[in-house]
Amino acid sequence: MENIKCECGHVNPHGTILCESCGRVLEESEKDKTVVDMRYEGTARRSQTYKKTPIDKIWNFFSSVKVGVWLILITLIASALGTIFPQEMYIDRTIPAEQYYKDTYGTLGTIYYTLGFHNLYSSWWYMLLVASIGISLVICSLDRFVPLYRALKTQRVDRHEGFLKRQRLYGETNETIDTDVIIKALQANKYKVKEVNGSILAEKNRFSRWGPYVNHIGLIIFLIGGMLRLVPGMYLDATLFVREGETKVIPGTEGKYYLENKQFLVETYEKDNVEEVFTESMETIGSMAKNYQTDAILYIKDDELISGEKGNLEKVKEHKIRVNQPLKFENFALYQVDYKLNELQKMTFNLTNKENSNNVGTVHIDLYEPKEKYELADGYSVELISYFPDFIMDRNGQPDTKSPIPNNPAFVFKMISPEKPQGEVSFVAIQETIESSGENIYKMSFAGVETKHVTALTVRKDLTLPILAIGGFIFMIGVVQGAYWNHRRIWIQKKDQHMILAAHTNKNWHGLKRELSKITESTGLNMPEDQVEKKS
Repeated sequence: MENIKCECGHVNPHGTILCESCGRVLEESEKDKTVVDMRYEGTARRSQTYKKTPIDKIWNFFSSVKVGVWLILITLIASALGTIFPQEMYIDRTIPAEQYYKDTYGTLGTIYYTLGFHNLYSSWWYMLLVASIGISLVICSLDRFVPLYRALKTQRVDRHEGFLKRQRLYGETNETIDTDVIIKALQANKYKVKEVNGSILAEKNRFSRWGPYVNHIGLIIFLIGGMLRLVPGMYLDATLFVREGETKVIPGTEGKYYLENKQFLVETYEKDNVEEVFTESMETIGSMAKNYQTDAILYIKDDELISGEKGNLEKVKEHKIRVNQPLKFENFALYQVDYKLNELQKMTFNLTNKENSNNVGTVHIDLYEPKEKYELADGYSVELISYFPDFIMDRNGQPDTKSPIPNNPAFVFKMISPEKPQGEVSFVAIQETIESSGENIYKMSFAGVETKHVTALTVRKDLTLPILAIGGFIFMIGVVQGAYWNHRRIWIQKKDQHMILAAHTNKNWHGLKRELSKITESTGLNMPEDQVEKKS
């Protein structure tokens, strides 16, 4: 591609509309237009110049505003689809996500899960869309910023008459006026004035032209912050269930920190003391939580312990975790989000002779860590063949479990006794016992249950917040910069016995006209005409 040499001698890159030096119109298609294209000062953009290599094609693809708009539109549609059903972080985490969406929403739920909408904002294809938007912003900005910066930095005071005549605001005065009077009037309106051989260039608010690019920089930083949430260690949003008296490792701390649920408390409103606006709710639900809190103890693991051992834990601090009163340490925060009262913890059964009701032994079953076999005295024992924490019957009529949480426990026992050394099988559920032969000598009779309160805490860590805040702040600076100011330029030149006045702004032409009205009244120059309005 050949460069374009202007009559003034300046060599311009291929694709330049207006000479970078004098402002002459170089494109034949532009010579017949009343008003010249001033979007990028008529300079050549890379996307309009280079179109041969694969890099050129990629650059031109992402530099297109239409492509950027389509990428944003697709991302918005995907984000909207992600709100049809709740995200995985908001569903019952005791049930596998795939099963939850299938059981709750049927076929649509299965499709929703398969396409990755259940965990939309961290899915690879959504992050690819976000990254594509970022690439589009970078390339689109560079494609326009570089030629605009070069043109504005090197603009001449003395411009070709053809350039001036093709400005939207143009006028002539059939007399010459002292340039000092003109300069004082321009400076009074806060213009920066340059004068070369009687030609004047007055300019103000050039910085506003960079508003969109500052805006893009802020948005790019914001997108980077969002994508950094996928980097391990930068962001964590997990749920920690801890029962009373239980100590668990805190997710994301790599086994360094532990939390003990010393006690869980729930305070409810008394019906007689509740405010009138809550009376109807109290009658509907029976009770309202006034406060629920976890009396927690934070521990740190001793580094000197042998690897793999829990060992002794050093107490860091105690804290009462309430709603909006999290336990904070290092970059972590533990928030109180939910609870469950009286969750089944242990169940006790007696091995009983059906004929004489004689108890030959007692079995204590930990519903979270059940044993396979329980040895009793005098040749008696009980084997746990199957365990269904949340018992249901599947479509085929077979026993199954909805979740690993013991909401509705059921057991298949093999009862071994001297009379039946081969064992007797019995299915035991709440309010239901089924014997395989129907002629068992022994049975498992319910003897008692132990429950505990369970607290649900959200473990939150977010190192991306400062990046997001900086990006958002820069974004708003660009919005203000580009919205509340506009770049204005006025060219005034002497030609023989008359004077030419031309003006341009990137927006708010009415404001520029009002300003020119003041200047022309104080200097004696004729008010320029709007050639766009004149033509229409």
